[in-house]
Amino acid sequence: MTFGQSKTRKVVIIGAGFVGSSYAYSLVNQGIVNELVLVDLNKERAEGEARDLNHGMPFGFPMRIRSGDYEECKNADLVVITAGANQGPGETRLDLAHKNAKIMQGIVNSIMDSGFNGILLVATNPVDLLSHVALEVSGLPQERVIGSGTILDTARFRYLLSEYYQVDSRNVQAYIIGEHGDSELPVWSHVQIGGVPLKDYGNIENIEKDKDMTQLFENVRDAAYHIIERKGATYYGIGLGLARLTRAILYNENSIVTVSTLFEGQYGIENVYLGMPAIVNEYGIREVLDLDLSKTELEQLYHSAKVLKEITEKIIPTVN
Repeated sequence: MTFGQSKTRKVVIIGAGFVGSSYAYSLVNQGIVNELVLVDLNKERAEGEARDLNHGMPFGFPMRIRSGDYEECKNADLVVITAGANQGPGETRLDLAHKNAKIMQGIVNSIMDSGFNGILLVATNPVDLLSHVALEVSGLPQERVIGSGTILDTARFRYLLSEYYQVDSRNVQAYIIGEHGDSELPVWSHVQIGGVPLKDYGNIENIEKDKDMTQLFENVRDAAYHIIERKGATYYGIGLGLARLTRAILYNENSIVTVSTLFEGQYGIENVYLGMPAIVNEYGIREVLDLDLSKTELEQLYHSAKVLKEITEKIIPTVN
């Protein structure tokens, strides 16, 4: 296992749909894992994806790829859940809550029945709620039940800022926090371009009321809707984001990434999963960063927490 016992770098993906297969393809391209297993209700789909990936092995990195069942989770370092009902046109992530909570309960029970004792990474939407469901059902320590959170929203934010200012997106430091959804918020007070605060770099007196920055954030927040309208689903971005998280975990990087984690009093918020920048390593979440937020940002974070807590309190009792 990851916890000081082995470095097998075995990952099991539950769900071989668009997100799961895009994530698997990213892992193959980047050579992050040694062993990769695809599990899906549609066993032929999982087998087909595994074969297709294996046929690219001469162009990639040596690793073992195969389809399998939940028993494969027993000795996995990391199990990543991408299975669930998809978000349809006009449907919010929270609309998915009730149907995917029951699906998540069944998946996590099957994972734990294998004897799994590694790290659980949830990517199924609504990811904050379903990460909380996974925590309750699994009985694992909270630092080992991680949601993909706002890692993709943050990437979108950094990309759009880089396009606006014509700089490499890797030189843009910025966070989207809160719900991975409609109540998420930009942390304008901590945006930096090459280490220079955005208010100075962009010569913006009041970022939160700036018309261009407001439009830019709205494009971040609504990006999934725009993509779903055009191609039916989003999967490449989150596939790469999950690969980034996988590298941070399996290689013990102590990287700072915006993941969904259980709040236990931070900012006065308790018992709800929200996306925040956190230090991630082979043990899971080592530490959640304590950002000095502006008054407006704190108010928006409280609103996001309230939105999620209301639905969490309705659904969690139904899966216990």
